[in-house]
Amino acid sequence: MRRYKEHFLVALLAALTFLALYAAAKYVVPQVLGWLKYVLLVLVPFIIALIMSVLIEPMVDLVQRYTKLSRSLAVLIAMVLAFGGLGTVLTLIILHLVAELTALSAAVPAYVDAIEIFLKDVVARGQLFYLTLPEQVTSQMEQVLNFERMMSSLGVTLQDVAGSLANALLTLVAGLPGAIIVVIISIVATYFLSRDRALMMSSWVKVIPAPWGERSLVVSKQVAQAFLAYIKAQIILILITSVISILGLSLIGTQYSVTLGLLVGFFDLIPVFGPGAVYIPWAVWAFVTGAPALGFKLLGLYVIVMVIRALLEAKVVAGTLGLHPLAVLVAMYVGLQTLGVLGLIAGPIAVIAIQAAVKAGTDAYRM
Repeated sequence: MRRYKEHFLVALLAALTFLALYAAAKYVVPQVLGWLKYVLLVLVPFIIALIMSVLIEPMVDLVQRYTKLSRSLAVLIAMVLAFGGLGTVLTLIILHLVAELTALSAAVPAYVDAIEIFLKDVVARGQLFYLTLPEQVTSQMEQVLNFERMMSSLGVTLQDVAGSLANALLTLVAGLPGAIIVVIISIVATYFLSRDRALMMSSWVKVIPAPWGERSLVVSKQVAQAFLAYIKAQIILILITSVISILGLSLIGTQYSVTLGLLVGFFDLIPVFGPGAVYIPWAVWAFVTGAPALGFKLLGLYVIVMVIRALLEAKVVAGTLGLHPLAVLVAMYVGLQTLGVLGLIAGPIAVIAIQAAVKAGTDAYRM
């Protein structure tokens, strides 16, 4: 009898645990995620400032070491160099992108005509094949592959895309004042966070009871180092992919090499897609449209990009904590679902930060 009671209690406890987890997953977790997303959006300028202060810290130390200036001036010089250099590079890239996108928009009608000619040719070849089929099968296939309906659907789709782009542009323009305010607050907060870094750390140790204050600083240092290593590795790998793609596309004589090279670098951020998301469909289209030479060149360039990236990746990523591609994919998906597009970057960084925090916390506990 006693054993039956124990089994009943265990089953009851398991059922209650399951119900509690289900209720938490259905009601509590969405509320917490919504609240967290709201808080993060409100704190965006200060999160950016914290990230920037971590990124420019090596430059601040370098300026202080060689110039013997005060930290205030060193931070100011580092910020001018960092933001000035970044702004110059972004300005040059944007100007080149605007020029290429303007030329591309002017060439869109020609591309649409080429697609229309290609589809007409496909339909004409298909009709020759239809003649060898039974009449009932031919009529059904013609209804499915109705050219006029396909072109009408394509026109509607293009109109929808154009409308979406116009709305996105209007939204972007409307959000410019708010974005400018965020940038200004981020720059000012970056200066104060970097300048008063030592003061904030000493105040933190005084406020938090020992030994948790010092241990939390050790954890934060480990997390900052992991964050810097991750950002550095990703930037280097993306730059390698983008530069090789831009140079390669320029050498083989393709148009819009800068725009397409940067697009390849963007897809390199996503583990599932990678550079192949641009090169492979483009090469297939080249073969289908009767440009096999371009197709082979694109495939060759894709192989070169992947080989060079694979050879350099081990050395570049050696400074990071390292994550399995599946862990990166899961982190990016969870980040996308919870934080939107920003989560594609924040997800992997959060996983690395948690991993570094656990490691640093374990090391601090053993001390």
